[in-house]
Amino acid sequence: MAKKQLLIVAHAPSPNTQALVEALLKGSQHSDIEGVSSHWIPPLEATPEDVLAADGIILGTTENLGYMSGALKDFFDRCYYPVLEKKQGLPCALYIRAGLDGTGTRRAVESIVTGLRWNWVQEPLTLKGEWQSEFLERVEELGLTMAAGLENGIF
Repeated sequence: MAKKQLLIVAHAPSPNTQALVEALLKGSQHSDIEGVSSHWIPPLEATPEDVLAADGIILGTTENLGYMSGALKDFFDRCYYPVLEKKQGLPCALYIRAGLDGTGTRRAVESIVTGLRWNWVQEPLTLKGEWQSEFLERVEELGLTMAAGLENGIF
């Protein structure tokens, strides 16, 4: 049986945000997960074909002036209509690296995801304020939860 595909589309412009992507991959590629293959594609490189091939998606963004990163917005601009009718119900999750509170960022992404009719697997994860090493654990857990849910048919 073919492995399910978990797509990670996350903006990682700094060493800390790159570490978040690595933690997410670590969780989603846990040794107990055998039926899911996960891979990261930066938002500016991700295509509609990547989304169409995915069985689940995790989005990651920085909070930029109270909004999602321009890179993630570009991803949505390019992929929205090509995947709209074909990927309804796609299990999705989101993490936000927020210097402030992440509210505007969350609202913007939720609005687009609602339009795409994707299904949230959990509340968006907002990593607020100064950098904390605990952020890595929380994102790793998100990756593991999403991969395990896909593998077990929960999502």
